[in-house]
Amino acid sequence: MSRWLLPLLFTAFLRAETITLTLKEAVNRALQESPDIMLARLDEQKALLNVRVVKDPFSPKVGMGSGVAYTNGYPLSIEGSGPSIVQARASQYVYNKPQSYLVAEARENARGAGFATGSKSEEVAFRIVSLYLDAERARRLSDAAAREVEELTKVSRAVAARVEEGRELPIENSRAKVNILHAKQRLEALAADQDSAEQQLAVALGRAPEDRVRTADVDRPAPATPKTEEAAIETALAANKDIKRLESAMLAKGLEVKSYHATRLPRVDLIAQYGLFSSYNHYDEYFRKFQRNNGEIGVSFQLPLLPGPGVKAQAALAETDAAHLRVEKTQLQSRIAVDIHRAYQELTKAGTAREVAQAELQLARDQLSIVLAQAGEGRVAMRQVEEARFGEEEKWIAFYDADSAVERARFNVLRLTGEIVTALR
Repeated sequence: MSRWLLPLLFTAFLRAETITLTLKEAVNRALQESPDIMLARLDEQKALLNVRVVKDPFSPKVGMGSGVAYTNGYPLSIEGSGPSIVQARASQYVYNKPQSYLVAEARENARGAGFATGSKSEEVAFRIVSLYLDAERARRLSDAAAREVEELTKVSRAVAARVEEGRELPIENSRAKVNILHAKQRLEALAADQDSAEQQLAVALGRAPEDRVRTADVDRPAPATPKTEEAAIETALAANKDIKRLESAMLAKGLEVKSYHATRLPRVDLIAQYGLFSSYNHYDEYFRKFQRNNGEIGVSFQLPLLPGPGVKAQAALAETDAAHLRVEKTQLQSRIAVDIHRAYQELTKAGTAREVAQAELQLARDQLSIVLAQAGEGRVAMRQVEEARFGEEEKWIAFYDADSAVERARFNVLRLTGEIVTALR
């Protein structure tokens, strides 16, 4: 089995690809290639095509046909028209208020489908941002663990030298080796987390499961958020795509109700017809005058007198749907206000935690500098140097976590206000 399994694994390894992207590049790729956004755009396209379908009766339609039949006795008519060997018909809505409201409803639904696409873009962008920040955090922690292994290895060499010189006890040599093993174990776990996070990011961007997307090690400015919670709520209520989609759906339902109420209005259609009669069926025996070419053009008037109870019920159903949408909009507005309040609380807590982590990191670096200076003078043991370096790496990890939490909280605010896509372009 190994003779064919190993080549397959080697081939899969060769096909795997690791690409490095910035956050903006990753989001832009997702907005272009995400299956969810593609489906939303297809729904939007269907809504636009439906406008043309509903509007079609207002466009003139012309049809022509012919047929062969045996006539015995009086020349019978087909579909109420005179007997002809070639017949052409044309028709077009001129005034049809219910259909006009349906056209307006279809246009409003198409506009709402555009808002749905925008909402899906915001959702996809935040999902990619979250995966990217997870992958970036995993990479930073893995790099910090690698540096820790490197530093502990250097300390181990120095400890071994001091043990040989009799300046340290032999147990310190064993302690240093154990610390290296713990650091390597931690590095392996963090490297596995990094690989998993990069794989999830790659799959979310439409790549193969064998591929990896690595985060770029570049500085990026903090995303700008509204200065106050009240400004964020105002922006969200004015620009949120889901609210706009519900408002569009409410307008569409209102137009549907009007279309049902308009069924009592008169209807005017343009009609035209042409018939080519045959002169070989003894029509002159039944008609006083025979004419080969015949045609008519005019308008048809229809006035509904009793549309039936179903129309009123359909209007009531549409009004019920509109009321349901109004309740959904109110609930969504309240939920957005609550979510933004919670998001700003999380942003404040994350900012405070970042300040504390940064201060602790600076303190650990200062302490390491003092310990290194004392170690150079032979005033402290290498174990103290090792502990100081380990403490600094731990503070770096805590700072990375806090910094990532702040950025995630900022993007969460932008997601709720509907500005995350704009901020990343």
